[in-house]
Amino acid sequence: MDNKQIDIKELLKRAKEDGWFLFLGQMFFLLCLVFSVRTFVFQPFTIPSGSMVPTLLVGDYISVTKYDYGYSRYSFPFPLPFLKGRIFESLPKHGDVVVFRFTQDTSIDYIKRVVGLPGDHIQLKHGTVYLNNVPLTRNFQGERDYPNREGRNWNGKEYWEETTNQESGKILKRDYRILQQTEYGAASNTAEYIVPPNCLFVMGDNRDDSSDSRFQGGREGGACATPLGSNYIAMSDHDLGFVPLENVEGKARTVLFSLDFEHPKWAFWYWPLEFRFDRFFHAIREKSEGK
Repeated sequence: MDNKQIDIKELLKRAKEDGWFLFLGQMFFLLCLVFSVRTFVFQPFTIPSGSMVPTLLVGDYISVTKYDYGYSRYSFPFPLPFLKGRIFESLPKHGDVVVFRFTQDTSIDYIKRVVGLPGDHIQLKHGTVYLNNVPLTRNFQGERDYPNREGRNWNGKEYWEETTNQESGKILKRDYRILQQTEYGAASNTAEYIVPPNCLFVMGDNRDDSSDSRFQGGREGGACATPLGSNYIAMSDHDLGFVPLENVEGKARTVLFSLDFEHPKWAFWYWPLEFRFDRFFHAIREKSEGK
């Protein structure tokens, strides 16, 4: 009788232990799956500022695919210092919206549109972008007024701006929306930028409220550092400069959902009123046309 009791207790003990091992194994598998998807497939991000208005609004929650340009140390949840360059590298295209690590603090994510690729010459004249000495076509869409949480609105002229990419011997045109609040000032009339190798020139679609590659304070380092003797614009500690390809994390694809918090976030009874349902699963894409 005693032996049977001992056997039963032992069986219960083993069953309990096996249950914990099974639970821990399942949790480990789940964590590995989440880690793999986040690292190699897609990652969600939120939009905290209005630098990409009108394409992206404050409160948009977006998905970013990680495989478009290959993988770098910043593709992982924790940067891998021993990983140099990119694996399976593919160059972004003019007009792509990319997420990347801030050049002066790689713990911060930025999102901008690619305007210049390595070797490109970029200049702005009265707000018009010149790519390799050719002005990008802009089609006026009307006056627009976008709300700002800080109490002032972004208002100005909205355009469809057209850039081009050459693919398989064909020229592919890509149009996207921008907001131009003024055609005057240093940010709308710049010196000519020459994009270094392995670097990008990026800008926000909200052209007059964006810390982007137009602003180069000389604090950037490495191959994408501001050339000595340049007369590029310097604004603040938020100067971005040229963006190393290594810093790019992925391509913005879709607005998953969007929230416009006009009330404090703790006031949960307002939440149903804060959703922008018209932006749910809204594709971040451009009009494209080949020729």
